[in-house]
Amino acid sequence: MSSEYAKQLGAKLRAIRTQQGLSLHGVEEKSQGRWKAVVVGSYERGDRAVTVQRLAELADFYGVPVQELLPGTTPGGAAEPPPKLVLDLERLAHVPQEKAGPLQRYAATIQSQRGDYNGKVLSIRQDDLRTLAVIYDQSPSVLTEQLISWGVLDADARRAVAHDEG
Repeated sequence: MSSEYAKQLGAKLRAIRTQQGLSLHGVEEKSQGRWKAVVVGSYERGDRAVTVQRLAELADFYGVPVQELLPGTTPGGAAEPPPKLVLDLERLAHVPQEKAGPLQRYAATIQSQRGDYNGKVLSIRQDDLRTLAVIYDQSPSVLTEQLISWGVLDADARRAVAHDEG
C-alpha cells in the first residue's frame, strides 16, 4: 500500500471516528479494548498498514460500509456518472459545412491534441459542449438538440446535459 493511499485511508478513518464523536481512547473504551487507541491512531496517521480483514471489522465497529472508508469513494456511494458525449465523426462529415464548420474545426483540434484519429467517433467533455455552445451562440441544451438532429450526437446526450445543468 502506498504511503499516500495509507494517509488517505487514515484520513477517512479519522473522519468517521470524529463524526461519531469518539476520541481514540473513546474507541478503545467503546470496543472494550478490542481496538487499542495506539493502533487506531497509527492507522489514521498512515503509519501502519491495515489488513482487509481488520478494515472490515473496523467498518463494522463504526457501523459504516467498508467502501465509505476507502479513498476515492464519495460519501453515500457514487452517483451514476452522466452519459458520455460522443460525436459521430462519420455523420459530422455529411453535415453541410455552413452548419457544422465550427464543430468540425473544434473536433479536429481535439483530435490533434489527443492524437486520436480513429475517424469514427470522438468523446467530448461537458466543458467542450459549453465552449461549443458559446461558439454557436446557443445554450448547451439547445446545441445538444441541434447536434442530435444532425445525427452527430446520440439522444442519450440529453441526459448528460440535463445532469450538467441540473
